[in-house]
Amino acid sequence: MGGVDAQNGETSCSFLLQQLQQIWDEVGETDEDRDKMLLQIDQECLDVYNRKVDQAVKSRVHLLQALADAKVEFSRLLSALGEKTYDGIPEKNSGSIREQLAAIAPALEKLWKQKDERVKEFLDVQSQIEKISSKIAGTSEQVESPKVDESDLSLKKLDEFHAQLQDLQKEKSKRLHQVLEFVSTIHDLCAVLSIDFFSTVTEVHPSLNNSTGVQSKSISNDTLSSLARTVLALEEDKKQRLQKLQELATQLIDLWNLMDTTEEERSLFDHVTCNISASVDEVSIPGALALDLIEQAEVEVERLDQLKASRMKEIAFKKQAVLEEILVCAHIEIDSEASQHKIMALIDSGNIESAELLVDMDNQIVKAKEEADSRKEILDKVEKWMAACEEESWLEDYNKDQNRYNASRGAHLNLKRAEKARILVGKIPALVDSLIAKTRAWEQDRDTIFTYDGVPLLAMLDEYMMLRQDREEEKRRLRDQKKFHEQIKEQETPFGSTPSAAQPLGTKKVVGPRANGSGNRRLSLNSHQNGSRSTTKDGKRDHSRMVAPVNHVSISKDDADSHISGTEHIPSTP
Repeated sequence: MGGVDAQNGETSCSFLLQQLQQIWDEVGETDEDRDKMLLQIDQECLDVYNRKVDQAVKSRVHLLQALADAKVEFSRLLSALGEKTYDGIPEKNSGSIREQLAAIAPALEKLWKQKDERVKEFLDVQSQIEKISSKIAGTSEQVESPKVDESDLSLKKLDEFHAQLQDLQKEKSKRLHQVLEFVSTIHDLCAVLSIDFFSTVTEVHPSLNNSTGVQSKSISNDTLSSLARTVLALEEDKKQRLQKLQELATQLIDLWNLMDTTEEERSLFDHVTCNISASVDEVSIPGALALDLIEQAEVEVERLDQLKASRMKEIAFKKQAVLEEILVCAHIEIDSEASQHKIMALIDSGNIESAELLVDMDNQIVKAKEEADSRKEILDKVEKWMAACEEESWLEDYNKDQNRYNASRGAHLNLKRAEKARILVGKIPALVDSLIAKTRAWEQDRDTIFTYDGVPLLAMLDEYMMLRQDREEEKRRLRDQKKFHEQIKEQETPFGSTPSAAQPLGTKKVVGPRANGSGNRRLSLNSHQNGSRSTTKDGKRDHSRMVAPVNHVSISKDDADSHISGTEHIPSTP
């Protein structure tokens, strides 16, 4: 009976109450005591229920708090990871609290795992950023582990760090390239200057030694600045050494030329003279600007200077020959014999240092070159004028030739030359006018007379123009005379008969400005010949300088008549 009652709670309580009443009946408990004991039993039962309810309430509160915390953690993880939604989460308030906790737990596990992986990614990229930033800043290689902000682990933030890392990697690559370029430049400069490369770069930073790897080299701002200063210092040193070496090379060549040094002796210093006109960038041979090489060149220059002192006269005469050659090419008159006597007297007297004499002669050469340069444009026009006058003279001789149109050998070449000569002769007046204008401007600018081999050029040009004008007048007179004679002969000749051939007429010939037999094509004037014109510096005519060309020959009237009659083409001139 007890087993059956144990299966049913209500039956068990009734059974126990019956047993209790039987015991009370046997004992003889009063009704009052019985009521008290029953009330006590009811109160104890109520207390048990209350405790159980309290425990159930606390358990529910705890579960609700756990569920709330799980949801908050879930939301926080989603926010930190930058996720807006997450698939697989049950709808709100669907199922019991324990079911809801059981449903959200796997999602939380996945998010925690995803967060841990994301933190590792952030830690890795931030570590690289810190490391590269440290190298760029030039701080200690010991970089502390970076702190990851777990409140923002979104892919957007991660991408920002990756972008920052990429920029830093590019900056690092650029700086590393700059460092390697600087190191390479320093290596080349040290090779040319014969300077120890390793000690030079290690003074900048120990990591620049070739024994360290490329990625281990310092790329800090201080290193780059120091490398740049080192390169500038080496380039300046190279520039100064090259300048010094070129000065020595120039001195060597000048001394060699003065003393006719043999090619064999010169070849001993080819490594010095080979860079005489080279730019700084063109000198790249190792040891080309070594200090011992420069010292050798200095010793050789000093030796040649001492040797030069013993050959002063020979050297001075060579410089005088250079000066005279410049003046002769510029058609400036010079008394060569007097100049040589003066040089010998100065050297023999000992009143002037050898170096001072040579410097003075060098200055004369410089001034002579400047003078020659200022005369070049005018002299070029004089050459053209001379050539035109030669063609004019040839053309007049050609026009006298009665057989010039015969089919002889070379006749066609002479015809072509005659056509070109007529064109050239037609340009003579304009050429002379231009030459006169430039000569006058030159004289006014320098307040001196322009001479050609000692002869005033304006006087010669004026004389030439007068003779040319006289020739044109002579031609017109001879043409009129010939026409008059032909008219008379036509009146005397019977009707229908053929007039006899007229005797050839000649014309007065203006000979060009070149002197007869002059090897250097000097312009010569006869200072005793009247009728010429010249111009002073103020532009007025100086009749005291009226001269005529020495090679000018007057032609008789009969010769002129002969030339006119035998000339078919007379060159026209203004």
